[in-house]
Amino acid sequence: MKLHELSDNPGATKAKKRVGRGPGSGKGKMGGRGIKGQTSRSGVAIKGFEGGQMPLHRRLPKRGFNALNPTEYAVINLQTLQRAVERGAIAAGAALDEKALVAAGVVRRPLDGVKLLAKGELTTALTLEVAAASKAAVEAVEKAGGAVTVVDVTAQRRAARRAAAEAAPEA
Repeated sequence: MKLHELSDNPGATKAKKRVGRGPGSGKGKMGGRGIKGQTSRSGVAIKGFEGGQMPLHRRLPKRGFNALNPTEYAVINLQTLQRAVERGAIAAGAALDEKALVAAGVVRRPLDGVKLLAKGELTTALTLEVAAASKAAVEAVEKAGGAVTVVDVTAQRRAARRAAAEAAPEA
């Protein structure tokens, strides 16, 4: 087999539609755009427009709630912690908080706190201090002989900011 003998399966590729190439092409003269009007011209952006009728995306009710400043957790799973113990980044039986997890390379940055989820299996006893944890994750850590403490990180940060503001001299 040679390179020039390679070809795609018949019907696998379709030729590009060449509009405005004469009446014999079937898409000549106006190029399938019809006669006059806004849509026959270039630069048209009326995708949601329904001819003066209220568009569908405005007729339907808006549902749910999107917070302006949602809490965003750095998520870790039990299997991530177990792998970190196995590679020696975390000592068995260690007490871990946000800073220790970042130092061990388990979490890149804590964001609004660290959340522990139950994916995977943990066989080592660890003492964890996190911002949030699922019920299954807490049970799995306690089953392995460890403990999980859920700390309100946002309240701590708010208190730290307040203390910093009070300590700073007023200008």
